[in-house]
Amino acid sequence: MITIKIGSRKSRLAMWQTETVAGMLNEQGMETVISSMETKGDKILDVSIAKIGSKGVFTEELEEQLQSGATDIAVHSAKDMQSMLPQGFGLIAFTAREKVNDVLLALDKELDLDDPSKEIRIGTSSVRRIALLKHYYPHVQTVEMRGNLQTRIQKLRDGACDALMLAYAGVKRMEYEEMIVKVFPEDEFVPPVGQGCIAIESSDGLSAEKKAMVRACLNNPDSESCLLAERAYLRKLEGGCSIPAFGLAVLDKDILTLTVGLASLDGSTILRKSEQAPRQEAEQLGERLGNYILDNGGREMLAEIRRHQG
Repeated sequence: MITIKIGSRKSRLAMWQTETVAGMLNEQGMETVISSMETKGDKILDVSIAKIGSKGVFTEELEEQLQSGATDIAVHSAKDMQSMLPQGFGLIAFTAREKVNDVLLALDKELDLDDPSKEIRIGTSSVRRIALLKHYYPHVQTVEMRGNLQTRIQKLRDGACDALMLAYAGVKRMEYEEMIVKVFPEDEFVPPVGQGCIAIESSDGLSAEKKAMVRACLNNPDSESCLLAERAYLRKLEGGCSIPAFGLAVLDKDILTLTVGLASLDGSTILRKSEQAPRQEAEQLGERLGNYILDNGGREMLAEIRRHQG
């Protein structure tokens, strides 16, 4: 029997994702061994992702295991993956996607973002969420909030903020849905590239047999088409999770609709563009929209964002 060695981050959400993947492999007759660890992004919680540097902040240590052969695959939240992987690594599968929306969690069920007379503090570490909140809810304050889901919820209970802004997928997987007080519409709060999807990474050295078995078991072709388009867009911007970029592809039969954009850090300007293409042209669609955003103010906006973060 073939054994697949799986690398994962240690957080409860990461382990939920990894155990789900292991279960799918087990069902297809493969044995699995899970190796978990803390990454740089898990250990450094008092600095924003943008300040640590977005390249490999959640993946570098897992990739060292892949390269050495200690593990065969690594399980990631697709939204945490940098747009360009280091040489020698690739994403070989994307799972079926959960609902992609951002949500607001609060202890106060009556909390109302639309009331400008109320002072509301929202905990988030995402530059995209902060920029979009500044744009759509300029009266709201944001509070820097890092750490796993349970840590953030404890900070909310301790009064560090009035609400948390998070991805629905993680909230559902950790069974905190009863705390949701608002679901943000994805046409305004367009999610980051990959939100709601689990990505499987391997090194180029993994045997073709194991790669094929993992891919046949875990890869969802519809998710893959959407993620290829979204990631091609982010790659054109040379972006990761430290820039306020967004991208969401939706598949209808064999037609992809990709909506992408970029916000200024203060939320005053949002560039946005949607376009359709056949699913087999997913990456070309992403690249085309990436070029459009860059050529229509995005290049200057990115330079300003990077100057500010530097």
